Amino acid sequence: MRHGFPRTLTGLSTAAVLAALSPTSAPGPATAATPERAVSASSASAASFAQPDPGLLGIRLLDAPVVRRDDPRALTYIVDHLEPGTTIERHVEISNKTPLTREVKLYPAAATITENRFTFAEGQQQNALTGWTTIQPGHRKMGPYERFTATVRIKVPVTAKPGERYAVLWAESASQPKSGDNIGIISRAGIRTYLDVANGGEYSDFRVDKVSAALSKKGRPQVVARVQNTGKRAVDLEGKLDLEDGPGALKAGPYHVTPGTTLPPGGRGTVTVNVGRGLPAGPWTGRLQLRSGEVRHSVTAKLTFPQAPGTTVSAQLLKAAGNSTWYLAAGGAAVLLVLAVLLRRRSRRRGRTGAAS
Repeated sequence: MRHGFPRTLTGLSTAAVLAALSPTSAPGPATAATPERAVSASSASAASFAQPDPGLLGIRLLDAPVVRRDDPRALTYIVDHLEPGTTIERHVEISNKTPLTREVKLYPAAATITENRFTFAEGQQQNALTGWTTIQPGHRKMGPYERFTATVRIKVPVTAKPGERYAVLWAESASQPKSGDNIGIISRAGIRTYLDVANGGEYSDFRVDKVSAALSKKGRPQVVARVQNTGKRAVDLEGKLDLEDGPGALKAGPYHVTPGTTLPPGGRGTVTVNVGRGLPAGPWTGRLQLRSGEVRHSVTAKLTFPQAPGTTVSAQLLKAAGNSTWYLAAGGAAVLLVLAVLLRRRSRRRGRTGAAS
């Protein structure tokens, strides 16, 4: 059975889980946030990243650290950077989306990043982060369409070693098999947790190393980018591709990056953009924009789609990804500043020479 559910279940609802855990969406240094220093996560920004949840249960984050108010990931998931010995609280809302009374239990369970995917463990497997996490209340009998708020507390031990850890906060409800039927359904929805532990500040970044044009085995034109996580936090990659300067001055897009790529610190992986089947082969000028949280990078490349299914052609990079323009501008400004200082010194020397004569 896929998606990390217990294999002993005879039936289950996966829609809520997939909607709650699919990536939609890097932060700067942060300190521990208490509820008084948190902002509401139920904003338009958060709503733009949330996906419809057709399941029996719903769960959503109600607050986030003030320092992460511009980070869309932190409005959907618990994303934080803490020093050892720190305790934080967050609040989540659980909703019963059915006309039935349901027994709901809340618990944290382990998660990892496996093969560039955020992967949650089966059942209620634990790790270090889940051992630091408590949810109150842990159980509730919910009436039809009822909602309630639970408090999540994460207490990092003083002895915690540096590193990023992952978990999922689950809301779970089971329905009893009907008379004459041995099939029961367990429905659960969850919120991801990304917690980085370190005494210093955090650093999140990624780099686009290569862009290629491809034609899938099924004949679908694609743009594939190879990305490396150069920071100390996991990145959930999303973005879009715009095509221009095509045959006859054609333009196309935007096409959105296929969701689901999560790179651990130091990890490498690819993101894929499926484009329209009817597009000419090219050449095209493609502008790929990627982001994870507050970190954004773009790259421009000249590309031509291959004609043979299952083949890939490297694109010619026209503009380096990331903040290259900023560095170039800063470098140019530094050169101008040095020239200005030299000219001023030369002018002063000339003035002194003239006065002496």
